[in-house]
Amino acid sequence: MSIRDPHISSALPRTLPPQRTARPARRFALLALTGLVAALLSACAQIPEERQVSLPTLPKTSETNTAAQREHARILAAYGGVYNDAKLEALVNKTVSRLVAASERPDLKYRVTVLNSQAVNAFALPSGQIYVTRGLLALANDTSELASVLSHEMAHVIARHAAIREEQAKQAAIVSSVVSDVLSDPNLGALALAKSKLAMASFSRAQEFEADGIGVGIAARAGYDPFGASRFLTAMERNANLKPLGNADPRSLDFISSHPSTPERVRNAQLNARQFTAPGGGERDRRDYIASLNGLVYGEDPSEGYVRGRRFLHARLGFTFTAPPDFTLDNTAQAVLGLNGNGAQAMRLDVVKVPAEQSLTDYLSSGWIENIDKGSVEPLTINGFPAATATAKGDPWSFRLYAVRFGSDVYRFIFAAKNATPEIDRAFRTSIQTFRRMSLQEIQQTRPAHIKLVTVHPGDTVETFAAQMALNHPAERFRVINGLDPGQQPKPGDQVKLVVE
Repeated sequence: MSIRDPHISSALPRTLPPQRTARPARRFALLALTGLVAALLSACAQIPEERQVSLPTLPKTSETNTAAQREHARILAAYGGVYNDAKLEALVNKTVSRLVAASERPDLKYRVTVLNSQAVNAFALPSGQIYVTRGLLALANDTSELASVLSHEMAHVIARHAAIREEQAKQAAIVSSVVSDVLSDPNLGALALAKSKLAMASFSRAQEFEADGIGVGIAARAGYDPFGASRFLTAMERNANLKPLGNADPRSLDFISSHPSTPERVRNAQLNARQFTAPGGGERDRRDYIASLNGLVYGEDPSEGYVRGRRFLHARLGFTFTAPPDFTLDNTAQAVLGLNGNGAQAMRLDVVKVPAEQSLTDYLSSGWIENIDKGSVEPLTINGFPAATATAKGDPWSFRLYAVRFGSDVYRFIFAAKNATPEIDRAFRTSIQTFRRMSLQEIQQTRPAHIKLVTVHPGDTVETFAAQMALNHPAERFRVINGLDPGQQPKPGDQVKLVVE
């Protein structure tokens, strides 16, 4: 949970995130709260018809450079800054140089920045600035997979997708404005805008397929295994499926609506790769690639809080709490979210500013959440901190709310349950009582999880390695980060990635 504007956790590749603004204390509707436990719906789209790719030239203007500089600063602020690792930087830059030489535009210049974010993400600016996250690098298992990501982003630059998409957006806005203003019919204007957005989404999906095709060709001509793209897209999908609550960032809805589904892209990437070689052809360079990952920070940066089982710790802010039994936690951009095993209970923790002179009971009654039972509002103290609690009702969920004043901030806990019972409510009350200040020793001992390379010996299995990893779904996570299929075991003599503290 980030106090500054947070990172985005999403699937690769995607377009640039929208401009961020400071998060205000906002009023929740119960419908929005129940959405915490609803699965995100994936959009359906047909694969575009194959067509010849045209490669337009890039404009070179001072305005473009200035905009790129602003975007670069914004991206660094949003994604935790630069992740400094000389080994990784050397590997990435070497791979880019090789890809550029094999691309349709070897005259273009690229600069790659590794971002300090656990998100599995990559994107590019029209200027040729490419970004990859450490989370993406940790997921990849060989240089050909990294090359597939970089060449895909280079393809977006070569084909000027960002500029074309911006022009389409301007046209959509003009259509909406003309219909609303000239015809004086806001309903027709809204309909025109909606249709334009659907056309934009389809257009963006077509761009992703186009970039996949260009990227596979670049990687293959550079001598890399062109099937690296399909392998990494598969790993990306498996990794996303391991997230306990899915991606709760609302911006992921734009990603889902504007990008092809991963299975479609995997099939398309495989078809493109077969145009160059059979499976097994091309360079993969797994050993050198994973050697560069040794010591790489994995998962959350402790400065933004991190999850250990049912426990959440935030060393920078100095607090911790433990979720109810059978809960899985997810530290998202907006909040810490939790869901129990059968999906019948959920929770959310976020932070807001509340005036010191306003009591927490008044705050709970102030309308920041709908349908609150004002007769249930009561003050209390939690481990020495002023607090208040209340209940709210929605169909079919019931909510137990807490507000806890910790320093200058107020932390809001929202516990939700279908078919609420006194036993469930007691579990929620027990959980909130674990909210406390971290000790100095706990803070000093807080360190990020990181990747450690180990050699597989006879008798080693997925299960024995998973037992050494302090992560949710350790066995499945071990398979995904090491590129192992379900049921597959590591081979003696190979090096594998472990996530340790």
